[in-house]
Amino acid sequence: MNYILFDGPYRNNLLPFTFTRPVADIRVGILTIRQKWESYLEYTTTTVTEDYLSHKFPMVEMEENIMINASFLPNGEVVELVKNLTHNQALFKGEDVIAFFAKEGEEVNDFSKFEAVEFNGEILKVEHTWDIFSKNGEAIEEDFRLITKDRKSEPIPVTVNTIHPENIFIEKGAKLNFATLNASSGPIYIGRDAEIMEGSIVRGPFALCNNATLKLASKIYGPTTVGPHSKVGGEVNNSVIFGYSNKGHDGFLGNSVLGEWCNLGADTNNSNLKNNYAEVRLWDYQTGGFAKTGLQFCGLMMGDHSKCGINTMFNTGTVVGVSANIFGSGFPRNFVPSFSWGGSKGFVTYKTTKAFEVAEVVMARRKEAFTEKDRTILEHIFEETKNYRRE
Repeated sequence: MNYILFDGPYRNNLLPFTFTRPVADIRVGILTIRQKWESYLEYTTTTVTEDYLSHKFPMVEMEENIMINASFLPNGEVVELVKNLTHNQALFKGEDVIAFFAKEGEEVNDFSKFEAVEFNGEILKVEHTWDIFSKNGEAIEEDFRLITKDRKSEPIPVTVNTIHPENIFIEKGAKLNFATLNASSGPIYIGRDAEIMEGSIVRGPFALCNNATLKLASKIYGPTTVGPHSKVGGEVNNSVIFGYSNKGHDGFLGNSVLGEWCNLGADTNNSNLKNNYAEVRLWDYQTGGFAKTGLQFCGLMMGDHSKCGINTMFNTGTVVGVSANIFGSGFPRNFVPSFSWGGSKGFVTYKTTKAFEVAEVVMARRKEAFTEKDRTILEHIFEETKNYRRE
């Protein structure tokens, strides 16, 4: 059977993160959604996504295919139902389609003719940007069980203080000494070749993915994920960093999500609670206004390739698009469009020639190439988001 992950109806709710990736490649928990499905299915997946992303994330269709809604995070119970779907069957959770069987070339726009298979169990669903951090604790615990099943952790160094060490798993090549790991509130996963520097204090649930680093004396409150090749220092609470991003210095990041190739300057801080304790509203790309989140705590949502200078201050519920560059004193507005350059005193357009030069240098430092496919994607985003910018 061939398995294909599709973006589903919540793709636009997950902007700015889905500007540059399919829903399947969002990281929540330890793994991306794609990695979760592939681990359970023991099968490589491909993707149905936006046309401009499809050159980098192509679909491979075979004679028989099971299409999976990437907003749903798999578990053992739902995966068995997905595997057993046959032609003209669709798996539902309420009114949402989790998966359906499709033959090659078959266009499916109406599920009324499908035999409905109901899933009545518990399943995590990512339909809003804030779900990425608010559901991160449950996702870490599910991934921890999946990754560590029937495996033995590397030994915990004698210099490391631990609480509930049975909930700590260390991969080969990881380095840590003179740190404190408290896994009483949830598991702690330390990935391959990751490093926790001296004096760091971590409270789970927490995931430090492969080749990621906690800088000296970091303070981490779970549920938090630091994605691959990222560097984090200072204080972090209930946040997700997708990968290849840096918050390398002191400052607070809370109830937030950072995409890939982001950088927060030294002493950058975000607010995650309004002064009047009111419900936080976030920019909604679909309505072009600010939408209710139902949350009292919500911080910063920053798309790929965005950067901010030292001492940057972000208001509660700030959304930053793709490839923005923010600097200067004061609070920038709480919606910063993609390819914006400036700060509280105003923004101008961040020209793609300059943005691409930075992307090439930043990615080369991590031995990654800024490809023509990447360039084409960002050029499309530049055009798609131009109405938000003041030229």
